[in-house]
Amino acid sequence: MRNVQSEVGEFVDSSADLASHRQKKDRLGSFLDRFFMIGDRGSTVRIELIGGLTTFMTMAYIIVVNPAILSFAGIPVGPSTVATIATAVFGCLLMALYANRPIAVAPYMGENAFIAFGLAAMGIGWQQRLGAVFVSGVAFFLMSVLRLRPWLANSISPSMKHSFATGIGLFLAFIGLYETGIVTSAAAGMPWQSLVGPTGQFLRAPDVPLKIGNFHDLHVLLAVFGFILIAFMQYKKVKGAILIGIALTAVAGYLCGMGELPKAIIDMPFRGEYTLAPIAFKLDILGVLQLSFLPILITLFLMSFLDTLGTLVGVGSAGDMLDEDGNFPEIEKPMLVDSFACMFSALAGSSTSGAFIESATGIKEGARTGLAALVVAALFALSLFFIPLLEPLQHLSYAYAPALMAVGLLMLPSINKVDFNDLTETLPAFVTVVVILFSYNIANGLTAGLIIYPVFKALVGRARELHPGSIVLAALCLVYYVFGLPHS
Repeated sequence: MRNVQSEVGEFVDSSADLASHRQKKDRLGSFLDRFFMIGDRGSTVRIELIGGLTTFMTMAYIIVVNPAILSFAGIPVGPSTVATIATAVFGCLLMALYANRPIAVAPYMGENAFIAFGLAAMGIGWQQRLGAVFVSGVAFFLMSVLRLRPWLANSISPSMKHSFATGIGLFLAFIGLYETGIVTSAAAGMPWQSLVGPTGQFLRAPDVPLKIGNFHDLHVLLAVFGFILIAFMQYKKVKGAILIGIALTAVAGYLCGMGELPKAIIDMPFRGEYTLAPIAFKLDILGVLQLSFLPILITLFLMSFLDTLGTLVGVGSAGDMLDEDGNFPEIEKPMLVDSFACMFSALAGSSTSGAFIESATGIKEGARTGLAALVVAALFALSLFFIPLLEPLQHLSYAYAPALMAVGLLMLPSINKVDFNDLTETLPAFVTVVVILFSYNIANGLTAGLIIYPVFKALVGRARELHPGSIVLAALCLVYYVFGLPHS
C-alpha cells in the first residue's frame, strides 16, 4: 500500500513539475512575443528561431573567410577570428534589441577585400586602415542622427530600389554558382603560358571570362543536388527548407568523403592564440584625419552606405517589409546599428561591418523580428568556443552556397516592380543590375545606377521629377569613381 501511495505521490509531483515547466515556457513565450511584437508581425517564436538558425548557417563562413582576407593586410588570423565573431555578436544584439529586425550584422565581404587589397598600393599599415573604418563609422552615425541617411535613402525611386533587390539576388546566385564550381573562370585549367600578355610581365584576361564547371566533379554535383532539394522543399512549403537542405547536403557530402575533420573541437577565446590583445584598440585615428585620406574615407562611406541600403531594400523586398513606396520602415534604426557596429568593428580589429544580405535566407523562412537576430548573436557567441571545429566550414561551400542560389531565385520577382514603361526608370535599373552582377560587387552597381538616374532624367527634360537627395547621391557616387577606389 505504501509503495502504491509513494508511486502516486511521485506521479503527482512529476505532473506538478511538468505543469510548472509548461507555465514557465508559456511565460517566456509570452514575454518574447510582447517584447519583439512577434504576433503583430505575423510570426511565431518557432519561426523566428528557425529563421535565425538559417541565417547563421548561411553566413557562418564569415568566421573563416574574413580573417583569411584580412591576413593580407597583416592582421593576425587568430585574433582576427575572435574580432570577427565579437563584432557579429555586438551588431546582431543591437539589431535585435534596438531595431527589432531579423537582420544579422557582421563584417562585410567586399569591404574586407578593399581594406586588405585596395589600400595595399598606398603603403599604409593596418592600424591606419582600421582608423579609416572607425572614422567612416562616426560619419555614418552623425548622418543617421541628423537623419541625412534616411533622407538620402528615401530619395531613391521605387524602381531603383527594386533593381537593387534584383541585382543583389542575382549576385547571390552568381556567388553560389561560382563558389560551388557550377560556373568557373575560363582561365581555370588553362596553361599559364596561354595567358601571358604581350609584354610578358602580366597575365592577360581570357577571351571568354567564364565557362561551365566540371560536372564530373562530385563537389559540383552535390551543389546541384542541394539547390534542387531546397527548391523542391520550398515548392512544397516545407518550413526550414533552406536549413534542412544545407544539413542534408552536408551529410551527403560527408558520406561521399567530401568532409574534413577538425583539428580540435573546443578552445577558449580571448587567450593564447585567440587573444584580442595584438589588434584591439590598435587603430590609428589621427593618422587618417588628413586630406590625402579623403578618397579612402569617401570610398568606405559610400561602400557601406550603399551596401547597407541595398541590403535593407533587398531583404525588405524578400520579406514584404517595404512600404508602398518601396521604402524600408524606420530605416534610421538599422542604419544606426550599422554605424555602431562599424565603430565597434574597428575598435576590435576587424573591417567595416553592417547588415548582411544572407539575412534574406532567414527572412524567407518567415523571420520578421529581432528575435531571429538575437538567435544569430547567440550562435555567434557560442561559436567563440568552437573556432577549431568551425574551420572546416570553408570546405563546405557545396552545402551553403546552394542556399544563396535559392535566395537569389526568390528575390528575382522584384524585377516585376521596376517601371518598364518608363525608360528613365528602366535604364538606371538595368545599369544597376548588370554592373552589380558583372563587376562582382554591389557598391559598384549601385553607384553606377545612382549616377545614371538623374543624368538621364535631365537629358530627356524631366529634371523636375528629381528629388534633391538623388542629386546629392549622384554627386557622392561620382566622387567614388573620380577620386575614390572602386573595388573589383
